[in-house]
Amino acid sequence: MSQPQHLRSDYAHFQPISTRWHDNDLYGHVNNVTYYSYFDSAVNAYLIEVGGLDIHNGEVVGFVVSSACDYFASIAFPERIEIGLRVGKLGNSSVQYELAVFKAGEDEACAAGRFVHVFVDRASNRPVAIPQPLREALAALLVGE
Repeated sequence: MSQPQHLRSDYAHFQPISTRWHDNDLYGHVNNVTYYSYFDSAVNAYLIEVGGLDIHNGEVVGFVVSSACDYFASIAFPERIEIGLRVGKLGNSSVQYELAVFKAGEDEACAAGRFVHVFVDRASNRPVAIPQPLREALAALLVGE
């Protein structure tokens, strides 16, 4: 079964990441679970830098409630990679991110994943509407927008 292509041109934002020595596993490539930390880092960097998310004192935080990743080619330390980011669905209190891992300068993804954030009130852990500055930042990445 062939995998769908995930191309650099399909993504609206890119977060550069340097692989680290301890990302490699015994097989000599980045371990599969590490891709999730790359995704989390790319999304949160965007939310903080572009959306103004205050991870320390803000009233709203994002909880990951679902995630998945498909792998197409290996990466390994000391490669430089870029995480492509786009938004597939934007709801009232939730957002589905679509992400891809690219070796720096390459057009085809080595992996593609997705995860869902539900934004909640920090004190009650109950879902809340996505604050307007975050919503605007996320809408800018919405597929087809």
